[in-house]
Amino acid sequence: MNNPSTYAAALLRLTLGIALLAHAYLKVFVFTLPGAAAFFASQGFPAWSVYPVVAVEVLTGIAMVLGLQARVAAVISLPVLLGALSVHAGNGWVFTSPNGGWEYPAFMVVTAISVALLGNGAFALGGGKADK
Repeated sequence: MNNPSTYAAALLRLTLGIALLAHAYLKVFVFTLPGAAAFFASQGFPAWSVYPVVAVEVLTGIAMVLGLQARVAAVISLPVLLGALSVHAGNGWVFTSPNGGWEYPAFMVVTAISVALLGNGAFALGGGKADK
């Protein structure tokens, strides 16, 4: 575990896990589930899809924070992250653009792909550098 790349993998894993949990928190406690469902519907997604999206954000976020099957969790999170990217794709590059740009969702997609390739990293309950 003295290899710096294991710490880099852990940093990516933890950052993505915390970000996923933060987005689930926003949908549930700030926007509320009915409000988030209305937004999803306004973007062309079924309103009910907010529930599996929040479940994926919570479950994959917890798995990544704990370092349990981070590769699998990252792959499972990708459809949600790609959906977020599609919502922001027409808004310009920077996230300070009206309605948020696509730089941040794109960065989260790249981070999820990186976690899927690198595995758990250090400080993981699921073991060392790679998922078993």
